Amino acid sequence: MNGPVDMLIMGLDSRLDENGKPLPEDIYNALHAGEASTGGLNSNVLMYVHIPADGSAASVFSIPRDDYVDIPGCPDGVCKAKIKEAYGLAFDASQRALARQGKTGDDAYQKSRDAGRSAEIATVNQFLGVRINHFTEVTMVAFFQIAQVVQPVTVCVKQDTQDSYSGANFHAGKQQINAQQAVAFVRQRRDNVHPQLEFTDLDRSRRQQAFLVSLFNQLKQANTFLNPAKLSGIIGVAKQNLVIDSGLNPLSLAPIAANLSGTKLHFYTLPVERFGTDPSGQSVNIVDPTAVRQTVQRLLNPPPPSTPTPTPTPSPTSSASRTTTKKHPTTPTPSAVAPTPVDATGGGTAGPAPTALTDLSGAGVACVK
Repeated sequence: MNGPVDMLIMGLDSRLDENGKPLPEDIYNALHAGEASTGGLNSNVLMYVHIPADGSAASVFSIPRDDYVDIPGCPDGVCKAKIKEAYGLAFDASQRALARQGKTGDDAYQKSRDAGRSAEIATVNQFLGVRINHFTEVTMVAFFQIAQVVQPVTVCVKQDTQDSYSGANFHAGKQQINAQQAVAFVRQRRDNVHPQLEFTDLDRSRRQQAFLVSLFNQLKQANTFLNPAKLSGIIGVAKQNLVIDSGLNPLSLAPIAANLSGTKLHFYTLPVERFGTDPSGQSVNIVDPTAVRQTVQRLLNPPPPSTPTPTPTPSPTSSASRTTTKKHPTTPTPSAVAPTPVDATGGGTAGPAPTALTDLSGAGVACVK
């Protein structure tokens, strides 16, 4: 790798394949997420991944999908919207523009998808103050297909929970789940067992992080990143409904991934100030873009560890060595290191600081709501 990798992972809300065609009926039954007409081309999952070129800690930032932000270029005449909508707005604007030129069909569809990706990347670049150089686009069926290859995956929830909407049905504690359950796990945001509990999209982000942490550690333990045949098999299945930019070779990242451990891989959820509504009455996350950019830069560029000033040692012949003094316990001054990820918010609230999973090492199974 010649430089850092700054990648945007976009998880689309689409229930179609990469060519915009309906999926087989058995896939819809497994996804438990509606039919072909359900969903659309909003980026309901957004993760910014930064892998430094020097081998230092990698960071993954989950961006809450309902953050209310400026949209560069004002696609469809919309200049401010939920960050997830940049993709769909640009896609729709491109399709209509091409249709006016008499261009329709598969080629026009793919060009509009390109426009959607470009708009989402530009929006995240502006919002975070970063420069994304790669992207990966995952549809719901692509996630399901990847999970089918690697299942079962170990996850953990804090209490029994069920959600008829996503199909989630999990018991408290660690458990192994299959591909169909994995889709329900990362999509759940309701609880039929404890209706008093408020699930938010921040909880869903932590679910997604928890799944990725467990999956990552599982692949490491199986030496998958160092086995080209195994890795190629996973990538081959994924590429059926997953898009990776032409400049990124996933196999080239395998050695880097193999060297990442819990201490060198941090997941964060970017902060929101409060929940509110936009001018049309839609629920949105109110954010401070300046504070978000400062948070990202602080986490990506932590100050170097401070070097404590050595205390002079008295000479054996000095008078100080013969003076008896009362010793008081001292508290060592901690070095200035990168912030330790902590889970700082509870369900239904949005904390003022970045949130992250605390268990990113050892077994790599983080217990979440």
